[in-house]
Amino acid sequence: MSEFFSKIKQHKEQNLPFVLYSKPNSKAIIALLQQDDVLHTVSDFTEKGFVFASFDEKQLILIPENESEIITSKQINVEADFNEINDFSLNVEAKKQYESLVAKGIQAIENEEFKKVVLSRSESVDLAEFDFVITFRQLTQLYPTTFCYCFYHPKIGFWMGATPEQLLKAYGNAFETTALAGTQKANSEAEILWQQKEKDEQQYVTDFIVKRLREVALSVKVSEPYSLKAGTIWHIKTDISGVLNENSTLIEVIKTLHPTPAVCGLPKKKARAFIVENENYDRTFYTGFLGELNSSFSSIEVSSDLFVNLRSMQIKNDKAILYMGCGITKESIPEKEWEESVNKSMTMKRVLKIKN
Repeated sequence: MSEFFSKIKQHKEQNLPFVLYSKPNSKAIIALLQQDDVLHTVSDFTEKGFVFASFDEKQLILIPENESEIITSKQINVEADFNEINDFSLNVEAKKQYESLVAKGIQAIENEEFKKVVLSRSESVDLAEFDFVITFRQLTQLYPTTFCYCFYHPKIGFWMGATPEQLLKAYGNAFETTALAGTQKANSEAEILWQQKEKDEQQYVTDFIVKRLREVALSVKVSEPYSLKAGTIWHIKTDISGVLNENSTLIEVIKTLHPTPAVCGLPKKKARAFIVENENYDRTFYTGFLGELNSSFSSIEVSSDLFVNLRSMQIKNDKAILYMGCGITKESIPEKEWEESVNKSMTMKRVLKIKN
């Protein structure tokens, strides 16, 4: 094992907070090693460091830049056996519960309570063994177009993920974000064909983000939608960029965007209320956001580079708690949404050694 990863392992053995991450399409790996176990939080988004925020934004955890040792390394490919898992014979009761939840969401859409809602579930699997360094290196190798991370704080817990969705990149008054929705399992066909349901779902996300950004931006530029592959899953993606008003603040922009219809729904307040009332579990940091906040160590200028916490898991007591969600519209079919959630669970399962 390299000196870089040995140092992070020793830090973890001392029960000290750290974050280890790699950005999309980058060979650089960055780690912030906090030098004490104090629980720092974000209050107004002027802080510098790495933020780890919950879905409800009640927990805004910070690994501060000035309280941490920052180390970097380059990715080196590792030998790994990534088995394709076909896991459709899962817990029958879990399938029944999730399909019932989706049916309830579809009914609410038909009753015109909202246009779209994102409904999620969690799944706990027993681990035969777990090494976060090996798991992280496999994530970066298997999902190079995603933001891969490993976050630990003794007062918060241990999380890992490989998320394809950027929430916001901001530098000066310039910003970049994405609208990401629609899901399709990759197959041998060269061309991806999208159904109207996925196209509509993605358009809802794009329209919401553009409309909200125009409230705080001088200009907004929108690309044509295109297909993006993240591991074994395809999504529809639209790039959005622009220039903020001179008096717009980072906290305003984040609160404008988060949670997007890609993780919550539309309209946001009604969809969120439905989620809280019906999902029957606490998402905590799943579908929250994370990333560099006002940092100057990974680029020439001070910038924030934030991602939505999708394709993620919590490691706890020799178990991995996986989190998966699907965008529900009036065209949704409960059984298909269950299958989509299973496909999404494979993102993490492919790098885990699970007890049979």
